[in-house]
Amino acid sequence: MQLTMLKAKLHRACVTHAELDYEGSCAIDSQLLDLSGIREYEQIHIYNVTNGERFITYAIRAEANSRVVSVNGAAAHKAQPGDRLIICSYAQLDQQELARFKPQLVYLDEHNEIIGQRNQIPVQVA
Repeated sequence: MQLTMLKAKLHRACVTHAELDYEGSCAIDSQLLDLSGIREYEQIHIYNVTNGERFITYAIRAEANSRVVSVNGAAAHKAQPGDRLIICSYAQLDQQELARFKPQLVYLDEHNEIIGQRNQIPVQVA
C-alpha cells in the first residue's frame, strides 16, 4: 500500500508578487526551495491563510536570498502581495519508506525570513 504524505511545507510564506501576465507557477526563493526539499517544477498545493483560497500549481526558482514568493498566471487571482500562504508538496510512500520518513517543515516570518525548521508538527492540545 502507498500513502500520500506531506513531504515539505513552507509555513506562512508572504506573497511578494502576484504576476497575472507571467507564465504560470509560483516562483519561490531558491534557498527556501532547497531548505524545504521542494524541487523546481514540482507540483505544489497552496493554501492561502488570508483569504481561504486553495489551489495547485508548480514551483519555479526565484533568485536565492531574494525572499520572493510570486504567485503567477491565473493563480495571481487567488493571492495578492501581503497574503500569507502555506505551500506544501506531497509524496507517495510505501510501508518501508514510511518507517524512516520525516517531512521538511520551514517556518517563515512576514518578510520570508526563516524563523524555524522542524520535521514534525507539534501535537495539538485541547
